[in-house]
Amino acid sequence: MLLVVDNGSIYTKQLTDFLENKEIQFKKETPESTSLDSLSNYHSIILSGRRKNNKKINEINSKIIFYCIKNNIKLLGICYGAEILALTLGGTIKQSKSIQKGNQRIKVFENNFILNNSLNVFESHNFEISKLPASFTHLAESENCKYEVIQYRNQFIFGTQFHPEMSPDGHDLIEKFCSL
Repeated sequence: MLLVVDNGSIYTKQLTDFLENKEIQFKKETPESTSLDSLSNYHSIILSGRRKNNKKINEINSKIIFYCIKNNIKLLGICYGAEILALTLGGTIKQSKSIQKGNQRIKVFENNFILNNSLNVFESHNFEISKLPASFTHLAESENCKYEVIQYRNQFIFGTQFHPEMSPDGHDLIEKFCSL
């Protein structure tokens, strides 16, 4: 079963609607209601985007990330989820030069389990990863954002700066992640 950690993104409903339409079994919880003891019940986790910064939510998401790494649980961090993934493991984020909102073409450097060729995706963020930890592979970028897709070592732990729940190419990425 998949766990969706809803960090307050305005796009979480589109994510859960997509999962329901694809008949992917999932449970949605807020960070505050997520028990680290219950994470062993899930084979994969998606960390949603967020609306505002919250220290407690950041701490909970970081604990989920460490748990996934230690226990080899698949993880997909979306927007904020990618940012907290990088931050938790030694990276940095910065405010974008301008608010990124709308459709964007993503150039893929390295085809892998969830990516191939290029993607048309939907952006909605004003922060982005500025320094990627050495433990990550940089998989894709756009004209306006260097770290659009990242992967932690050889594990199925990914981050997308864009919102895959908002475009057909992004839906394909989510479906590939869920089928790993």
